[in-house]
Amino acid sequence: MSMIYHAISEILLFWHAAWQRLLGDASALGTDWSWVLGIVFLVLTVRIILFPVFVKQIRSQRAMQALQPRLAELQARHRDDRETLQKEMVELYRVEKANPLMGCLPMLVQIPVFLGLLHVLRHLKPTMPEHLKTLYGWSVTQFDSASSATLFGAPIAGSFGSSGQELALLGAGGATVRIVAAVLIATMIATTYLSSRQLILRSGWATDPRQRLVQRLMLYGIPASLLVSGLIFPIGVIIYWVTTNLFSLGQQTWMLRRYPPPATATTGPGTPASTPTAAPTRDGDAAGRPAAPKVGAKPTNRRRRRAT
Repeated sequence: MSMIYHAISEILLFWHAAWQRLLGDASALGTDWSWVLGIVFLVLTVRIILFPVFVKQIRSQRAMQALQPRLAELQARHRDDRETLQKEMVELYRVEKANPLMGCLPMLVQIPVFLGLLHVLRHLKPTMPEHLKTLYGWSVTQFDSASSATLFGAPIAGSFGSSGQELALLGAGGATVRIVAAVLIATMIATTYLSSRQLILRSGWATDPRQRLVQRLMLYGIPASLLVSGLIFPIGVIIYWVTTNLFSLGQQTWMLRRYPPPATATTGPGTPASTPTAAPTRDGDAAGRPAAPKVGAKPTNRRRRRAT
């Protein structure tokens, strides 16, 4: 993980230096913008690097959705032969160039980046010994500047759950930190929910009960868990998360237009998407079959009617 900590620190320090040259050391609205924008552009750098991976992910997902009828056919054909079923599925994936594991790859790549940033920001404490301030390529001056950086008066190294003693060391008031952290946590939860909702509604609810359960967990479980974990996240990490979610909303909007989901997607949990049906005619149903006689109606002789 040391390599990841160094990489995160280098990107963050690069963008901080770039914004510092542009904006100087002045702060506005109680915010050290060079550090806040450094975190924002750290996110943008990582997401741009990962963009080709996300394109491969969405292509693989569309290929997997298109293969669902053929996979269902294989499962029905080899219901009692798991080994043959597995071989047939692997061959189908190979021929159609579909990879079911691609859906998890972007998340697996982002987890080390998130953990690296969490570690680096938690490391920014004014009480850190001098010899530890220069870890991961930082200078003492950069470390002291980052450890005292603020967003609307709240230190980015502080969190909603910071104790009074920790906040005193950061030179911040408890009310200010909690207000800023609470607004960011609410924004983080809302954008996480909207990002998952956008993807599910545009791609469709899965018909498989297990996949639908995973979708429900993504839609409701992850935002709910952030309500708890957000209390211990440093404000700088929440800035990272909110920026990531906003980028994801824009990226998904583009991808869903560029790679639209199959027309067979469902519009709700287990509810198939509505399809146009022919309107019933006066003398029959939509398929053209004769309408059944009403109860109590007198029978008619069709042959006699034609003869006359």
